[in-house]
Amino acid sequence: MNKLSPSFSESLKELIQDADLSPQSESVGTVESFGDGIIEVSGLDSAQISELIDLGQGEFGLALNLKKEGVGIVALGHVMHLRAGSTVKRTGRVLSVGVADSILGRTIDSLGQVIDGGNPIKPKRFMPLEKIAPGVIRRKSVSVPMHTGIKAIDAMIPIGRGQRELIIGDRSTGKTAIALGTILNQTAGDVVCVYVSIGQKRASLAQITQVLTERSAMDHTIIVSASASDTAAAQYLAPYTGQAVAEYFLDQGKDVLIIFDDLTKHAQAYREISLLLRRPSGREAYPGDVFYLHSRLLERACRLDDKYGGGSITALPIIETQAGDVSAYIPTNVISITDGQIYLETDLFNAGMKPAINIGLSVSRVGSSAQLKSTKQVAGTMKLDLAQFRELEAFSQFSSDLDEKTKAQLDRGIRVNAILKQGWDQPLKPEEQVVIIFAAVKGYLDPVEEKAITEWEQLYIKYMHSNHRKLLSEIKNQAKLTEDIDQELHQIVKTFNSLHPELMLEQSK
Repeated sequence: MNKLSPSFSESLKELIQDADLSPQSESVGTVESFGDGIIEVSGLDSAQISELIDLGQGEFGLALNLKKEGVGIVALGHVMHLRAGSTVKRTGRVLSVGVADSILGRTIDSLGQVIDGGNPIKPKRFMPLEKIAPGVIRRKSVSVPMHTGIKAIDAMIPIGRGQRELIIGDRSTGKTAIALGTILNQTAGDVVCVYVSIGQKRASLAQITQVLTERSAMDHTIIVSASASDTAAAQYLAPYTGQAVAEYFLDQGKDVLIIFDDLTKHAQAYREISLLLRRPSGREAYPGDVFYLHSRLLERACRLDDKYGGGSITALPIIETQAGDVSAYIPTNVISITDGQIYLETDLFNAGMKPAINIGLSVSRVGSSAQLKSTKQVAGTMKLDLAQFRELEAFSQFSSDLDEKTKAQLDRGIRVNAILKQGWDQPLKPEEQVVIIFAAVKGYLDPVEEKAITEWEQLYIKYMHSNHRKLLSEIKNQAKLTEDIDQELHQIVKTFNSLHPELMLEQSK
């Protein structure tokens, strides 16, 4: 038998002396069954709810069911190595996401991993995915506007910073377009935008990313993606990841806009997980805590008092309805949690009204206190006028003999309605909206040809920027219409109409 060399013997002694032989306790469990991304484990008696469980080979799961006989774990990745009898262990960590300022402009998944092909983010801070919403004392009432750049919303359904405004409607009615238009409008750069894509096609996400990049909006935007091909667990976690990222910037005193596109798919992913975990199901097969699923997420959107940093998170959750049924389970739940809703109607969309907002069913419960006084002054009666116009329009279909007053009211309504048509990627500044709406409600569009309204609007905005830039700045800075500004606007729009007789009706020329 060969003897060990003296040098090897010495180094072996050193290794044995330096070795840490103190016992280390680990909480481990045994896999009882595994299928459809759900792992039933026995032995993890001290596991916490939402704790990360080490499944081996760098994969993790989330403890969601804590029962006497074991723990129900949802796999966060595609774990192909697990078998019945495999060992898993606790990490003692509750799920969190690593965030840094360099996350701006990046696309991440539900676990905070970069998926845009760029370099990984070096985390400056770990933000918990689940967090108790700020209390009443820490909050401040909504009083600063969050401009969308869309005339119909800013004038009649205003949104304030710290508000939760639901965007609801059937498939393909322009819900995502309104949310993206709002991101494009944050050109000043004082609002950080977080877009959470849940269960969308990767092709759709690529198009959204391209639009935001081309319009230089990606500089202040973070995309959190859990696509249709990702697991139900990833889709369930995505909104909480987005909220955690938003809270990182909130803690710095910044204003954040977060869009959840959409929470219907989020609820469906949670329903899938809950049914696989054999939780009792309720209405529409959703689990009993599906209301809490969304309330604990959306309650975290708030405006903080200046003593606590003064930042805000404005949430725009999106809900997809079936055949316009707003009385279904998930839509009614989210309507009751939010501070108002923008309801998009299929019939209006098909009739060419874009954005297809149903003014009668849309409401903003707290936004009016954040609306600029100048917008409130010109658009004060607009919602009522449009509602009356819709009634008259329906009535006029059954009557060919209308008096002059009714005809004039219909003509005015048609033009006010036409002025609200706007491309989602063409946001307008508040002062531009004010001068256009002023002209419409004061009757200066009455002599304009209906088909020439869009052209009139474009020419009028160019005319204002070319000849009356000072007045636009005055409206922006004062944020209200003084008597002098009012008189000047009357004169300007009269002059402009006289310069463009080609846009006028025959009898007006």
